[in-house]
Amino acid sequence: MKITFTIAIILGINNLFAQKIPIQQNVLKGVLSHGQNKKTGKDTVIEKDTSKENKEPRYFYISGNTNVFVNTKGGFAKRFAPSVEYGKTFGIFDIGLATGKLNSFSAGSDTTRFLEFRPTINIFSKGRFAEGLCLGGGYVFKAKQGLMTEICNSINFNISEIWAFAVVQGYYFFDGTNSSRSAQYMGFNVTYNFLKKHSVNIQRKKAAIISDN
Repeated sequence: MKITFTIAIILGINNLFAQKIPIQQNVLKGVLSHGQNKKTGKDTVIEKDTSKENKEPRYFYISGNTNVFVNTKGGFAKRFAPSVEYGKTFGIFDIGLATGKLNSFSAGSDTTRFLEFRPTINIFSKGRFAEGLCLGGGYVFKAKQGLMTEICNSINFNISEIWAFAVVQGYYFFDGTNSSRSAQYMGFNVTYNFLKKHSVNIQRKKAAIISDN
């Protein structure tokens, strides 16, 4: 009788420990999974313009352009052609709208202010460097040669996911009713990308910049 009672106590203790161990394991798994979710959830902020169909980054940007004509007579004020571009990036393709002046000094009845539609494609990239091709078209307000088209190449350097710097070389073509002309320029562009910290798009931008390390 005593042996039977002892065996029953031992079996009861074993069952008690067997029930506690799975409970402890489940609690431990819950703590670990909570920590993992907290860690991986750091960069999962979803933006309104996030593309779910593919992995390309999509975001808005603004660029300051400082172009200088290289085949125009006159001083710096006549050669300097500043502009600002605002647009959106779709992976390797940019669509922007630019406005500015063809020089800092205008005379006569013509003006130098323009508005231009500028699509740009990234045709090559290596590390933080990329090469872009722009084909633009716009209008110079109140100018005799009002129709403006543009072709340009740029060498871009991504300083970070937010900032980029570019060296640009290109041509403007101006057409009017009785005359036309062309002009060559070189310049520098600085671009700011509107990317939120810890967002999906900034992670996609990081992935697009291939590390050399």
